[in-house]
Amino acid sequence: MDVTGLMRQSAQFNARRTAVVHGDRRLTFAEAWDRGVRMANGLLALGLEPGDRVGVLEDNSIEAQDLFAGAAIAGLVRVPLYARNSTESHEHMLAHTGCRAVVVSAAYAGDIEAVRPGVPSLEHVLVRDDGYDNWLAAQSDIDPMVTIQPDDWYIIRHTGGTTGKPKGVAYTHRSWIAAGRDWFYNFPPMQAGESCLHVGPISHGSGYLYTPTWLSGGCNVLLDHFDPTDTLDVMEAEGIGFMFLVPAMLNALARHPSAAGRDWSRLRVIQIGGAPITDETALLGREVFGSVLYQGYGQTEALPVCMMGPDEWFSEVEGSNPLRSAGRALPFAYLQIRDPEHPEVALPLGAEGEIAIKCDGQMLGFWDNDAATGERMTKDGFVLTGDIGRLDDNAYLYVLDRKDDMIISGGFNIWPAELENVIQDHPAVVEVAVVAAPHDRWGETPIALCVLAAGVEATEAVEGEIITLCTDRLGSYKKPSRVEFRHEPLPKSPVGKLQRKVLREPFWVGFDRRVAGN
Repeated sequence: MDVTGLMRQSAQFNARRTAVVHGDRRLTFAEAWDRGVRMANGLLALGLEPGDRVGVLEDNSIEAQDLFAGAAIAGLVRVPLYARNSTESHEHMLAHTGCRAVVVSAAYAGDIEAVRPGVPSLEHVLVRDDGYDNWLAAQSDIDPMVTIQPDDWYIIRHTGGTTGKPKGVAYTHRSWIAAGRDWFYNFPPMQAGESCLHVGPISHGSGYLYTPTWLSGGCNVLLDHFDPTDTLDVMEAEGIGFMFLVPAMLNALARHPSAAGRDWSRLRVIQIGGAPITDETALLGREVFGSVLYQGYGQTEALPVCMMGPDEWFSEVEGSNPLRSAGRALPFAYLQIRDPEHPEVALPLGAEGEIAIKCDGQMLGFWDNDAATGERMTKDGFVLTGDIGRLDDNAYLYVLDRKDDMIISGGFNIWPAELENVIQDHPAVVEVAVVAAPHDRWGETPIALCVLAAGVEATEAVEGEIITLCTDRLGSYKKPSRVEFRHEPLPKSPVGKLQRKVLREPFWVGFDRRVAGN
């Protein structure tokens, strides 16, 4: 099976049902598929061929659906760029995947023009400006019926890299279908006509719910920003049944003064993922929205592996604490704890080690990066997550720490190295380490510990310059929340390696695990 064929069938079976909503605009399945066909033909008319990569930079919109369907219909491989990323990240993502074209909303057209000289493969930039609808209408409405095999590439999503360069995680049509199928495995069955709300961009975590909703004859409701009041209004007015939220979003919605007094009778699933969640936020979410919270565990490289519905999440199990866990393994996924020093060795229940996962919805390897693939995949096909965890006697998974230094802030992955590489360019900084610290709103936040050059004073102006430098180079969500200055060298191991965990430890005094939720 392939994504395109299944989407085509659903468009035929549900032609008169509403498929996509954004603001006041609504498309039936027939209308949405027609626009997708026209987009596909427009891209193929540029000389693009099946298997070519096409970048896209956009917010959620009707036009985002055009390419979601259009790229699949044309057999093209979609490469989502993230609007909050820096132009440097855009350039790398486009260049290393060899994108021949980019589709970009008018609001971000300047970003693509800025990176175009650094992407030799880039031949076409399609800007969705005032002339876009006329261009789309002028394209052929005849489905090109491109032949697609299940193991053809479908999408390349990106995850952060320890060296500061994002790594491409490629899904085939087969693995994308498997990821969506397993994601919905524990959910109550979606009925045709039910609605799924996408608050976060469909290029990110929420996108995993988009295809299953389409294939079920459901309606994908798109928001192009997150505002608690607006989100609650849409949830109630559209009778939303399914949605994906990172914990920070759930926390903001549940604490809104009007949330508890609304009609949530049609709400059946709020999928929580992307970051750890605190007990307080989970319990408050259940109190406000009802018994609808589901929690999953996985990562871009392999997902989902664990899933837990409200009856299990908030239950009492002898010998376990489901509330503090990430759930249990899905029936069709492998979950093991591996020896961090010997990653081929699986450890028994109760032992702490690196969480290793294997499922149908996982990568075959990082795009054009064999070295990184070798670091993260075992010889028997497991993905090493970089998380330290434990499986108890009832097989509940507890995430305790991170083997590597990744920071998860508000659902976004941030690697200290990418911040350190930027901060090191500031003339006042001799040495820098970035570590994770707990944060009430975002769960975790990056803190920059900077050793200043001789004679340089630690001032608010220097701190502001460093934060601005990070914002300009990496995007606002990756900037450190604060900068701490010192003149003594940072601690090193006997072989000269920075002891980041020693620097991080003071921020986590009083916490029983070294990952934080929100």
